[in-house]
Amino acid sequence: MRDVAVIGMGITKFGELWRSPLRDLHAEAVADCLADAGIERRQVQSAWIGCMSSGLFNGQEHLASILTDYAGLAGIAATRVESACASGGAAFRAAWLEVASGASDYVLATGVEKMNDGADATYCLSTAADQEYEVYHGVTFPGLYAMIAKAHMHKWGTTREQLADVAVKNHRHGALNPKAQFPQEITRATVLGAVMVASPLGLFDCSPVSDGAAAVLLAPVEVARALGKPVVRILGSGHATDTIALHDRADVSRIPVVQAAARRAFAMAGVGPRDIDLVEVHDCFTIAELVCLEELGFFEPGKAAAATSAGETALGGRIPVNTSGGLKSKGHPVGATGIAQIAELYEQLTGKAGKRQVKDARRGLAQNMGGSGGSCTVHILEVSR
Repeated sequence: MRDVAVIGMGITKFGELWRSPLRDLHAEAVADCLADAGIERRQVQSAWIGCMSSGLFNGQEHLASILTDYAGLAGIAATRVESACASGGAAFRAAWLEVASGASDYVLATGVEKMNDGADATYCLSTAADQEYEVYHGVTFPGLYAMIAKAHMHKWGTTREQLADVAVKNHRHGALNPKAQFPQEITRATVLGAVMVASPLGLFDCSPVSDGAAAVLLAPVEVARALGKPVVRILGSGHATDTIALHDRADVSRIPVVQAAARRAFAMAGVGPRDIDLVEVHDCFTIAELVCLEELGFFEPGKAAAATSAGETALGGRIPVNTSGGLKSKGHPVGATGIAQIAELYEQLTGKAGKRQVKDARRGLAQNMGGSGGSCTVHILEVSR
């Protein structure tokens, strides 16, 4: 298989984008990505589009046709990818495999979701849970992650204050990101005083309902070198699935699919957690960031909460986590999230992250998860200059 590099990225503002249709958001991200890469539309051969539920949110399916058409790419091979909130990560993996196989040289991986068009977001998102058992009995994703939080608290002594510190840290990072939906700093008192959504998770423990799109362009490493760019190589890719229902897992305080995907990515890359300089994790809820960091191997089980409160995961800390602001502050247009994570790593590794730049960043990891841990992708990127 060929070595593959990311050679450009584009991302829209995330938020409640009432005046921007789904197709326009995607077209904007693609245009910015190609401009960043210095590649013309006629050179693009294929696209993989991550989107969870455009049919429910917007009444629009057949995205491979409509989105490539409006992006000025009509005629290319294109495929829509769905894996709940991991749709973007799955699209990125598919694009990487296409270039690595030698089938194509210039392949887009994009993600888009328009969640504020009037559809019932709670219902739309619930389709990523077990309909027959979980949804039928009334549980929502805040409820499922609240169960994970309660189990983690019981097993490891994690506190609400420590959960709040995840949100505070991510909003501090997001305040430095001009594309973030909520680029404002918050305090622990604000998080703890917010309305309860599903105990112990309050409003500021939960990621928002968001609109947005992101795109990255993949090509063989030789192309990146020929363009005179820093070579951001895809060092490792891992993908795994698990039971969709929480009650089918042996330990509710864990999300095993993350560890499974991470092991595959680390094995392919030939590196371990100690070799990573920054991480984008799927913090759909504050508890998710802590559990995912433990499953990825950055902290021992039960230790991520204290490490976060001590500043180890903040900018300037031992292992900066969610420098973009994460899903919590940057926003979570579910199909776009996995691609936005890759875009953040690309900016960091090429030294273009501005005020949130991680000094001397060489390797980054992105972890994108579907549902309450029914699917997951992990990708490791490395830059050489």
